[in-house]
Amino acid sequence: MKKYSLTRNFGLKIMAFVFAALLWLIVVNIDDPVSKATFSDVDVMITNPEVVTNQGKVYQVLDEQKTSVTVYAKRSVLADIAKEDIVATADLSAMDTNTYLVPISVSVKGVSGGYESAEANPGNLKIKIEGKTKNTFPLTVSATGTPRDGYIVGEMTVNPEKLSIGGSESQIQQISKAVAKIDVSGLSKDTEVEAELILYDVNGNAIDQTQLTNNLGEQGITVYVEMLETKTVPLVFGVTGSPAEGYLYAGLTAEPESIQICGDRETLDEIESIEIPDSEIDISGLQEKEERTVDILPYLPEGVSLAEETANNVVVTILIEQEGVKTVEVQAESIKVSNLSDKLKISYEIGAEISLQFTGKEELLETLDITEAVSIDLKKYTDPGTYEVPVTVDVPEGISLKETPAIKVILEEKES
Repeated sequence: MKKYSLTRNFGLKIMAFVFAALLWLIVVNIDDPVSKATFSDVDVMITNPEVVTNQGKVYQVLDEQKTSVTVYAKRSVLADIAKEDIVATADLSAMDTNTYLVPISVSVKGVSGGYESAEANPGNLKIKIEGKTKNTFPLTVSATGTPRDGYIVGEMTVNPEKLSIGGSESQIQQISKAVAKIDVSGLSKDTEVEAELILYDVNGNAIDQTQLTNNLGEQGITVYVEMLETKTVPLVFGVTGSPAEGYLYAGLTAEPESIQICGDRETLDEIESIEIPDSEIDISGLQEKEERTVDILPYLPEGVSLAEETANNVVVTILIEQEGVKTVEVQAESIKVSNLSDKLKISYEIGAEISLQFTGKEELLETLDITEAVSIDLKKYTDPGTYEVPVTVDVPEGISLKETPAIKVILEEKES
């Protein structure tokens, strides 16, 4: 019986529910009750600042100059109100001189039909009043972005070279430096660029300039940027003197072997290399390989500079060998590999190399070529791991290898 009582006249029950809902909507729309809506982050406009500034002082808002506003109005009115319609003001003439709190008043503009009330939360601005001061700061330039390929930024001249900034004493004391920030992306010729003023504190944090003044006027800051073309040229070294008796000079290597220079196109076209005088590297009495650091800056042609200011130091390795002995450095990547498992991949430590010393007659050593003669066999190494693997060197007749070397090999499973 209970089951039938729930389903009996089911259609009438549905109709009654729909009718009740429609009746509720009609009543609500006719009654149009008062409701509320809250709008966050409403900017607060300060009025009557002359109350403070006429005394030769400045004010500073300690917290955010924003508030949340709750508006009470009929539902039909609230539907037409947007955040932009709300006006929040803080009148400095109404400031409490004991607490330095300024009450925030709120109004809603352009609303037809009116609204009941509007209130701000927080309802006050906390301000700080200080003496006004100013200071002069030199302007430095900060360039961001990447110029067009083949060009670098040369000299940058800022206009003006310094500026005066005014504000409260505590704000001016925070300023550590004033920077003219520019973007040099895609530049390839000398040009004048508009700059943005950024003020930094001692920790490198940007300072809010809202309540600061400066003497830049409408012209602002400009930076004249000189663009220089670049060119990569080899370094050419010579040596003077002779090694110790029984030893031979076997050449030298430089790191880097070439450098990037910059200047105007006409000057760069005339330069094919940077030659370092023989007197810079004296090999007199040497009996073994030696490394030296050479400052190439004094040997740059006039009108030319380094693309990277810190690239002036070049490491030169002087190769000295005993007569009848030849040393060959072989990079790990140039060693031939055989019988590597299909399931493994091989790698080496960064910069890994082996040093091979050969003995024999000078005429044979001079023509020695081991480009394809160095190899390793990984037949016995079937599991992932790090191994010291002996190196095989095919030595021509008449030449001997002083010591059989080994190289550290890293074997890892291939990714599926």
